[in-house]
Amino acid sequence: MAFRAPTAATAHGHATPAPRPSSWKHSTITFFSSSRLIGGGGGQRARLATAAHALSSATAAAPFPPPNAEYLAAEFSGHGVTFEAVGDSCAVKMAVRNGSAAHLLLPSGLVTSYKPAMWHGAATEVLHTTVGEGPGGRPVIRGGVSMDFRCARTVAVAGEAPSWWSPGGAWSLRDVRGGPTGSISVELVSVEPPGSGDGAEARCVVTLQPEALASEYTVTNAASSPSAVALSGAVCNHLRVSTPDATYAVGLQGSDYRGREPLLSEFSILPPDYYSTPSSPQPRWVSKGLDMLLSGGGGGQSSPRGAPEPDGEEDDNYKHLTAELCRVYRHAPREFTVIDRGRRNSVCLSRRGFEELYVFSPGSKYEWYGKFAYVCIGPAMLEPVVLPPGATWHGAQCIRNPNL
Repeated sequence: MAFRAPTAATAHGHATPAPRPSSWKHSTITFFSSSRLIGGGGGQRARLATAAHALSSATAAAPFPPPNAEYLAAEFSGHGVTFEAVGDSCAVKMAVRNGSAAHLLLPSGLVTSYKPAMWHGAATEVLHTTVGEGPGGRPVIRGGVSMDFRCARTVAVAGEAPSWWSPGGAWSLRDVRGGPTGSISVELVSVEPPGSGDGAEARCVVTLQPEALASEYTVTNAASSPSAVALSGAVCNHLRVSTPDATYAVGLQGSDYRGREPLLSEFSILPPDYYSTPSSPQPRWVSKGLDMLLSGGGGGQSSPRGAPEPDGEEDDNYKHLTAELCRVYRHAPREFTVIDRGRRNSVCLSRRGFEELYVFSPGSKYEWYGKFAYVCIGPAMLEPVVLPPGATWHGAQCIRNPNL
């Protein structure tokens, strides 16, 4: 099964998807209303509001200090958003009038909590996070909603090697809009460090609505030289469930898929014994991160757990997630539902601008309601979108609560 060719951007600066094949089986479902991503006076007043911290040796060191919760609270007062220092990070807390709430961290951009109001009158957490120990004993939060984008320069400066850049872990707060009586939008920005490229910029707007949590993304190639950017990436939603045995993905029937090894990034949660054997206690992909997913790792390769799952087409419209599985679906519907019978809860996931869908389940051999009681599902863009100078890619996802 051949995946599509890379997508080129139009002359107007917007990436245009490749034409869908005639075998497309799903009608397009209308996405949520789009917020304005670029522009607005708030960006003028808060460009340097928070830090840009490097999270890997491949990312240049940030020139700004850590985010200051007191400064942000004074700068963005009046929108129903509060700020709290959490170690070297800053938690941005949003809440709207019907009781729905969400939290995200700066500078990582990780959404650590989404509690929508439910039919029974209380708010229920739908995201799964864990707290572990990182380098130097510092706490590390994993899970939630994380984004991992890669921008690779397809044309290098003469005599220099091609470069790549990722906005991960270097998000600064640019603006806060709205208020608790309607919806609240938090706009983040990450800029390619000087000297590492010709200037790419990523923006993310996280909007808490009474019935949904929406995330919108743009990546712009601001290069003045004829240097294109090949953009790829994924968004991972770690959804809390009672156990994968009680969890179903509804609406994937007819979507073709390819077996993969799990995406391992800064915020991925994986059981410690996953893909390990007595002779190989560490996963062979442990240091490859997003590269494993983007390079097609897993499909057609040998695996410590046996032969890889062959490519196929989903024949179950009520896909049971009880077993260990890791797939990338192509031609999946733009909206589908995840149901957890154990918690009597469901969420609807929508996407725009992403052609693939990543689905990972650790399986149901772990403790109910425990550390590994989750499934990870999110939009992915495995075939690079090529952005010439001045072009912008737009993408979005939405976690909608149908339980009101």
